[in-house]
Amino acid sequence: MGSHGMLARRAVQTETPIMVLIQEVIRGAKDALSLAQGVVYWQPPKRALDKVKELVWEPSVSRYGADEGLPELREALVRKLRQENSLHKSSVTAFVNLVLTLCDAGDSVVMFAPYYFNAYMSFQMTGVTNILVGPGNPKTLHPDEDWLEKTLRETKPTPKLVTVVNPGNPSGTYIPLPLLKRISDLCRDAGCWLVVDNTYEYFMYDGLKHSCVEGNHIVNIFSFSKAYGMMGWRVGYIAYPTEVEGFGALLLKIQDNIPICAAIISQRLALYSLEAGPKWVTEQVKDLVKNRAIVLEALSPLGDDAVKGGEGAIYLWAKLPDKCVDDYEVIRWLATKHGVVVIPGSACGCPGHLRISFGGLLEDDCRVAAARLRKGLEELVRDGMVH
Repeated sequence: MGSHGMLARRAVQTETPIMVLIQEVIRGAKDALSLAQGVVYWQPPKRALDKVKELVWEPSVSRYGADEGLPELREALVRKLRQENSLHKSSVTAFVNLVLTLCDAGDSVVMFAPYYFNAYMSFQMTGVTNILVGPGNPKTLHPDEDWLEKTLRETKPTPKLVTVVNPGNPSGTYIPLPLLKRISDLCRDAGCWLVVDNTYEYFMYDGLKHSCVEGNHIVNIFSFSKAYGMMGWRVGYIAYPTEVEGFGALLLKIQDNIPICAAIISQRLALYSLEAGPKWVTEQVKDLVKNRAIVLEALSPLGDDAVKGGEGAIYLWAKLPDKCVDDYEVIRWLATKHGVVVIPGSACGCPGHLRISFGGLLEDDCRVAAARLRKGLEELVRDGMVH
């Protein structure tokens, strides 16, 4: 019996988390600055943190809460979904692994490249190994709707689920509402689920406006992590179709067997952060426009057509020179030789590319990181990876 003989095959065959590899790269590089992880530099609203600080000794904070989440937080989220997202027929529960609720092992699912690496891993580790990866438009990176229509029509049995991130991770590409509706219609007509990840709903630039779609075949995912600077507090939520019988009950089964309940103190912080409202978030996001411009300029050595995305979220997507076949080697070289860390496109299904995050550093640090990145890319284009 081999070393993996006693271990679950689905876990063994799941990709290694890219951020684990990136942390190893950072530890191996001296004083490297990170443009890698998808984080923001701000903390939650001060008033919300101050209110939570007072709750530490409250006994209920250390006990179990309702699987579906604090009632007051759920009520606040339902109001938020109606007012901000125009979702009127959706119920809210604490975030769970939707794949376990919607898919069986052996089902086929659809993603689009470049895809979000953690979503890909979620399918792998739950036994959903038939992952159909569709192309993005070469110019816009928008999901290819014609490919999707053909795939949903011709694949038997029909794929169980289609998932998109809007605006995108890893690309920062925004899916316009007409295209999102078209994707929704294709999924509805084929009888499959559409899961839309709206984590970066407030991160929109250049006058663009985020939109959601709703239907009995649609699940919308939301998060507090980026908008309210709550990455370490681990609070997300989903809006699922109220009219689909039994959906909520199944979600609670999964919830009760994984986290049981979201942390009470985290939910309280989420509730108090909601009081600050979307204006508080958009004020923080405004400053990211400077970071985006700084990083965009740093990527210029790759050429005008090499950089895509950045209409939303906190990411830019860049193509490496054709001679750079191994993007993992490139990111290690950039870290050790130039002191800047980014994500390899291979982790997102697109070898020969980079994902660059401009959300995690204050402007001055972002300038330093960008200068290092530009110097490294200039050398890469001119001389290759000189050690």
